[in-house]
Amino acid sequence: MAMAMAFIPSLPSSSFLAILFIFSPYYLAYCASSGNDPHGAFLKCLYRNSTTAGSISQVTYDQTNYMYSSLLDLSIQNLRFQTPNAPKPLVIVTPVAVDQAQAVVRCSRESGLQVRVRSGGHDYEGLSYLSGVPFVILDLINLRKITVNVENATAWVESGATAGELYYRIGEKSNSLGFPAGVCPTVGVGGLFSGGGYGMIMRKYGLSADNIIDARIIDADGKLHDRESMGEDLFWAIRGGGGNTFGVVVSWRISLVPVPETVTVSTVLRTLDQNATALVHRWQYIAANQFPDDLTMRITLQSLDGTDGNRTMQAYFQTLYLGRTDDLLAVISSSFPELGLTREDCTEMSWVNSTLYFAGLSGQPLEALMNRSSNAKIYFKNKSDYVKEPISEAALEEIWKWFSRAEQGALVMILNPYGGRMGEISESVIPFPHRAGNLYKIQHITAWTDGSAEVSAMRVSLMTQFYQFMGAYVSKSPRSAYVNYRDLDIGKNGDSGKTSYQQASEWGRKYFHGNFDRLVKVKTAVDPTNFFRNEQSIPPLPLPLP
Repeated sequence: MAMAMAFIPSLPSSSFLAILFIFSPYYLAYCASSGNDPHGAFLKCLYRNSTTAGSISQVTYDQTNYMYSSLLDLSIQNLRFQTPNAPKPLVIVTPVAVDQAQAVVRCSRESGLQVRVRSGGHDYEGLSYLSGVPFVILDLINLRKITVNVENATAWVESGATAGELYYRIGEKSNSLGFPAGVCPTVGVGGLFSGGGYGMIMRKYGLSADNIIDARIIDADGKLHDRESMGEDLFWAIRGGGGNTFGVVVSWRISLVPVPETVTVSTVLRTLDQNATALVHRWQYIAANQFPDDLTMRITLQSLDGTDGNRTMQAYFQTLYLGRTDDLLAVISSSFPELGLTREDCTEMSWVNSTLYFAGLSGQPLEALMNRSSNAKIYFKNKSDYVKEPISEAALEEIWKWFSRAEQGALVMILNPYGGRMGEISESVIPFPHRAGNLYKIQHITAWTDGSAEVSAMRVSLMTQFYQFMGAYVSKSPRSAYVNYRDLDIGKNGDSGKTSYQQASEWGRKYFHGNFDRLVKVKTAVDPTNFFRNEQSIPPLPLPLP
């Protein structure tokens, strides 16, 4: 929320990892602290430190437990990392109480083991369930209680809850409250909130992290803090500074936002023969800067082979309007008549039902939002970009050529508009810096079903080349990226979490811009020994010598 060198194009063998561990200072540290038995030392410590020792044994799984493999695989979304040679945790713990999570932190540290924290498992590089050094997974799947207070429009949400569960609980209590979060309902809020969290109403209300008003976090000593006791610097850092970096956030207090009882959704498909290039070009000028904040229109670009053998380029214009159809049609008729949106393209529904619509679950009951299992498990490699100046029609034609040369569906782009509230919030209010001046964010996607090494290498290479091609058309100095779309190609380093300030600067400034330096200072203050770490976590500065 994975050793950088290990993931592209394939994971290392177990023998390679053994050699890596032997020559790693982390290996020496855990051997010294655990008497060559970190597993046993961890379990003894866990049962000794938990006030609910009897029950914690029931949610502790090592590699001899018959449920270990199924539990490990349950939340892995990217099949690139669900392989026999992928590094496996010594132990998985799924606490049912906060004190159990505290015990996991204390005992991981005492035993010399790294801890990886997982809430939903959607992290693009598997950082919540992989590590190149001996480690434990703290899986928050059982800490997912949601308490909605309609009267003061707030909610407490435990980090193991999914976005879908949050939407369902809000909709269960109110038709006039909502929350800006992700489109995919199986994403865990722990990772989503930690990196910012965007969705279909962010132009009206900003990010998930912009609407967090309190949190409970376990620090590197296993102590529990709320906003008051953690201090404003740490509270600032956890709202967008990335997961598994400053501590384990076990719950969040969020401000819910007002939504009309009826919203309007629509999806319009246009091909090149239907002027898709000109429409995408025009959209860039109006989606962020001319549409009202109540309107979000995103575009998905993809290719499809027709029955005649010809490749068709498609642009899906998908819209959420916080209002009725008549008002949406009036807005589009005035600002984007070229799209040709009609009443038949539009459907009115409640806001919570719109979350089903954008998740591809139209027609299903609201209870579908409570389903934590995902049918979207697939091999994929994604990247992100931000666009500050409209891409020309000629450049769009070049993009279509890339889509045409690749196999069907090998390249997909999702364009998410900014502007509105996103342009009004300062870059430094929280660590997420991508605010005014951005027209839209791009998610570059390549996904495949054949997990052979040859196909995987080919697809990863395709994404790398396409990303290089896109460099001419996106933000520069830095070429910005979204931290929740972790990309270990940015500023690669080979040691699991052994990252210096200099090594981290390349990816740190792309994710956080000028906020990176403040994040480093917070990290140095709250976790100077870098206990909470992953391949792209915020590093502490070296401690001064005595």
